[in-house]
Amino acid sequence: MAVAASFRIRKTLISAHRWLSLAAAALWLLQAATGMIIMFHWEMDDATIPAPHVATDPDKLAHRIDLLAPAGSGRHVVSVWTSAGFADRYDVTVEDAAGRDSAVRVAGDGTPIRIDGPDSPRRLIDTIVLLHQSLISGQTGRWIIGASGLLLFTNVIAGTVIAWPRRGTWAKVLRPSRRGLAVTRHYGWHRAIGLVGAVPALLLVGAGVLLAFDDGVAVLIGGTPIEMPAIRGADRIGFARAVEAAERALPGSRLTAVTPPTVGDATYQVRLRAPGEWRRAYGASFVFVDATDGRIRGVFPARDAPLGRKSFDALFPVHTGEAGGLIGRILVLCTGAWLASMIVIGVRLWWLRRRTKRKG
Repeated sequence: MAVAASFRIRKTLISAHRWLSLAAAALWLLQAATGMIIMFHWEMDDATIPAPHVATDPDKLAHRIDLLAPAGSGRHVVSVWTSAGFADRYDVTVEDAAGRDSAVRVAGDGTPIRIDGPDSPRRLIDTIVLLHQSLISGQTGRWIIGASGLLLFTNVIAGTVIAWPRRGTWAKVLRPSRRGLAVTRHYGWHRAIGLVGAVPALLLVGAGVLLAFDDGVAVLIGGTPIEMPAIRGADRIGFARAVEAAERALPGSRLTAVTPPTVGDATYQVRLRAPGEWRRAYGASFVFVDATDGRIRGVFPARDAPLGRKSFDALFPVHTGEAGGLIGRILVLCTGAWLASMIVIGVRLWWLRRRTKRKG
């Protein structure tokens, strides 16, 4: 009886694995393809802009910011972010009186190297990034991506259970035969490749699912954004002094982003990447600087963050491979190729079996 029940469970698991895979194959293949393309999208984007490297100079950056949003112009700087591609390049986002955003990429000394106005067409690489993250459909698209990722996660587990070799047969399973019927060969390769890549795929996909539902996950594990009470006052210190104060508060850190003061809050929020952080581009350390007098309001190094925030901050570098440096990013690229090959071989295997049954 136990053997019969086990056989029925296995048969049901195989059927579910096959039909769920076929149903979601197109979306998973899209995710794999776009994920591989954008793995180095920051560098690819910066590579399209021919400009010499210039070290970051906060005073010169501040001067450029003043020129982009002079007093009385109706324009104001919303944020300054590292381009995340080549070192010492930044995207300055400016909002005009009509609420329209434009972005200027500048070198470390504030020299403009690319201008994207409110009506500039979206670049191809940006479109691919949005396609991967949300199917270019906003929050609804993110939910669809999250749901498909959850299905993929469970399907990888199911496929691993189905393919798990008996003791003493691992060597044979991991060396699939190149001879025999096409169905047998395809099954052998599907099984072997699946076993080799299952663990990194589960890490990558699991982190991606949690990122797709990031707002809820942040609340659940205590990874909500770092905030401080708003203060009133005028900006008397300027961009350069705020950045310098933040970098002194976290020695050895590198500037990644600045959110300037607003009408309702006279605080510079400076984001930094401190030594040892997993996030290659943006970091997860923050310094809040009082814009009225330059006083440090709060220092939040990533290394001292509570466990919930550390866990949440780890999701992105795990999903992108940044946690493992260049080798980690290459591994994620290989995992994308693994998923694509599993889908192609799996669909081909289904088609061969279907054709064989028809002939029989």
